[in-house]
Amino acid sequence: MEKKRFGRAGLYRAFMFSSPTILVTSPDACKQVLMDDATFCTGWPKATVTLIGARSFISMPEEEHRRLRKLTAAPINGFDALSAYLAFIDATVVSTLRRWSSETKTKPIEFLTELRRMTFRIIVQIFMSGAGEATMEELERSYTDLNYGMRAMAIDLPGFAYHRALRARGRLVAALQGVLDERRAAAGKKMNRGVDMMDRLIEVEDEQGRRLEDEEIIDVLVMYLNAGHESSAHITMWATVFLQENPDILAKAKAEQEEIMRSIPPTQKGLTLRDFRKMEYLSQVVDETLRFVNISFVSFRQATRDVFVNGYLVPKGWKVQLWYRSVHMDPQVYPDPKKFNPSRWEGPPPRAGTFLPFGLGSRLCPGNDLAKLEISVFLHHFLVGYRLERENPNCRVRYLPHPRPVDNCLAKIIRVSSDDGY
Repeated sequence: MEKKRFGRAGLYRAFMFSSPTILVTSPDACKQVLMDDATFCTGWPKATVTLIGARSFISMPEEEHRRLRKLTAAPINGFDALSAYLAFIDATVVSTLRRWSSETKTKPIEFLTELRRMTFRIIVQIFMSGAGEATMEELERSYTDLNYGMRAMAIDLPGFAYHRALRARGRLVAALQGVLDERRAAAGKKMNRGVDMMDRLIEVEDEQGRRLEDEEIIDVLVMYLNAGHESSAHITMWATVFLQENPDILAKAKAEQEEIMRSIPPTQKGLTLRDFRKMEYLSQVVDETLRFVNISFVSFRQATRDVFVNGYLVPKGWKVQLWYRSVHMDPQVYPDPKKFNPSRWEGPPPRAGTFLPFGLGSRLCPGNDLAKLEISVFLHHFLVGYRLERENPNCRVRYLPHPRPVDNCLAKIIRVSSDDGY
């Protein structure tokens, strides 16, 4: 809308979330803001900071952010961590697809809702293995309420999204604190489970021997658990839908996955990271879905001093909103941007600032590799063994808090091959 009114300036002045704000919509300007941590600190709305937590990545100062990111990087995206998580992800996807195909013989399911449940169980297992069924259900219900208040106005009155989300936050903190207390009480005792992310956060120390406080651990888990299932579930749903809607793309992706399946030795159980790295075309499908759907369509910064961006002054203290959706749908960056075209990702990687689904710079999403692994494993098994039959293929789309069909993609999962697991 601003481009239509004022042309391709790339920066537009507004007043949003009770603050004077500059909207940034061009790749070069986004790159400048995201890469300059000294000039632009985080500037998320009050509701987001309160709900995710003041000690989480999104709101902490740069020095603390670097410290916490360093402490948690290997357990999330490291080779050993991804290898350990892959076996559980693979087994969960195989069993879940089989169950869905059996259930939908009689009636359709809300594909997105069920994907959210599946990805939530995966992420809880990774971060808090052994969580009881009651804890799992309480966490899942609370996260749904929390998500709807993330970008709402911070109005704590009945009937407002923030009011419900704030109470969901309280339930989440209580549940996570209960698990933390159990872990600390059981410290040193022999446990019949592997080490998970919560264990690592409890035990990790920095160079000065400092350990994380309970508040820090809880806020990190709230952030990771929310991002780790919401984004993955929505992108998985849309990638599946786009594949079904584009037979040529579906055929090419399916052929690649079938070739990978044939190359797996008979003695191997499940997928490996070596198999995952062979999924070149499927990776292009995932990247194009990330561009096309724009799950994280905006991020927030604040100027710490007067600064010029693209020749325009951004005054000290003003908020800056980076509109990734404008970048990803810019025809000068992506020709024919409304066409779903995975082949546009062939060749060299995109220029910095033009592809921002996980952000850029020091605050790049720390779980990006895990998210792509989870999405790709699901699509692999879906492509070699199933198809989606939507009840309302022309269903209207709702865009907040994330783009989704209003019927949550009501569909049947049809099994077309028995070779969907190993």
